[in-house]
Amino acid sequence: MTPGEPRPPSKAAFAFIFVTVALDMLALGIMVPVLPKLVIELEGGDIARAAGVTGAFGFTWNAMQFLFSPLVGATSDRFGRRPIILLSNLGLGLDYVLMALAPNLAWLFAGRVISGITAASFSTAVAYIADVTPPDKRAKYLGMVGAAFGLGFIVGPALGGLLGQISLRLPFWVAAGLSLVNAAYGLFVLPESLPHEKRATFAWAKANPLGSLDLLRSEPALLGLALVAFIDYVAHESLPSCFVLYTDYRYAWNERDIGLVLAAVGVATTIVQAGLTGPAVKKLGERGALIVGTSFGALAFAFYGGAPTGALFLLGIPCGAVWGIAAPALQALMTRRVDPTHQGRLQGSLASIRGIGGMIGPLLFTQAFAAAIRPGAAVRVPGVPYLLAAALLVLCTVVSVRVTRPAASA
Repeated sequence: MTPGEPRPPSKAAFAFIFVTVALDMLALGIMVPVLPKLVIELEGGDIARAAGVTGAFGFTWNAMQFLFSPLVGATSDRFGRRPIILLSNLGLGLDYVLMALAPNLAWLFAGRVISGITAASFSTAVAYIADVTPPDKRAKYLGMVGAAFGLGFIVGPALGGLLGQISLRLPFWVAAGLSLVNAAYGLFVLPESLPHEKRATFAWAKANPLGSLDLLRSEPALLGLALVAFIDYVAHESLPSCFVLYTDYRYAWNERDIGLVLAAVGVATTIVQAGLTGPAVKKLGERGALIVGTSFGALAFAFYGGAPTGALFLLGIPCGAVWGIAAPALQALMTRRVDPTHQGRLQGSLASIRGIGGMIGPLLFTQAFAAAIRPGAAVRVPGVPYLLAAALLVLCTVVSVRVTRPAASA
């Protein structure tokens, strides 16, 4: 093997990606319990106003994903996955430093802009897995990447909640350190996955947000699966947008409570992703796993939105964990329909869809929540964001059934 050539697929390569995603998600998870609390503090304790600001932050982050992810995906197809993952982790580390120092909402806003541009490691990791696995085993290994995601959220939120009780700024410093260590780790040990002969030429027409979506229109089944992904992404936005605000308002959970519950979510998600995805896909097929997963997601959100007590809210966590089998199955179905030279472009296109969903979701759910708790509200239903998400996942299940029928997939 000549210097600079990609290493062949190996267990070590999968381990590198697993650790990279786990550390990245650990850094992100650390700040989850405290960012909305910091917004509340900077807004003088007004939760309804903080909900509006949080929604605007979510919109901005996802707008940056929409604008820049296709460029990142096309660049990784041209120059390889390794440099994108490393630059992403470096950018996130510097962004957390900025947010740790933020004296006001304007600085936090700048931090969310930078984070939205640089947060590309997960999508590139998915393309990395697609590079080095045969189609029939992708769902299994994508489930392992999802388990790494969950592992980061086991430790991250719990640690963030504990650190947040010391100082709301401390979790950002720890997240910065983890991201920078992750970048240094990858610099020495992460191999490239995309051989030079499989690299695509770079074209701006394919790297812009609208041009990247042309790939998804290349066949009806792929476009239908993209619609499923879009609905799923929008529903998912109810969690990061409203979880801290909702549980603070309805159950009076503090940073520690929120961190521990998010850690429990991470444990459940990791168990399902690592232990259930492979067997579920083997028994149900990718189509069946997708449909079952979205159905359980709808049930989870119904629990979240309807639970009058924190204890009943927790009953939705196992259902939400089973929802996790849908994403790897959906990814596997889509990667089968794309040429190997365009896997990065596919992930960039999906990130653009995620960005569009992310622009809609935070505004939709936070404004619905703010309207439901505002003084003088005609109907006070604080769980309305999650009831809306449940309805979206019911729709997602129906669309999944239709677009994955054998006639539609042919």
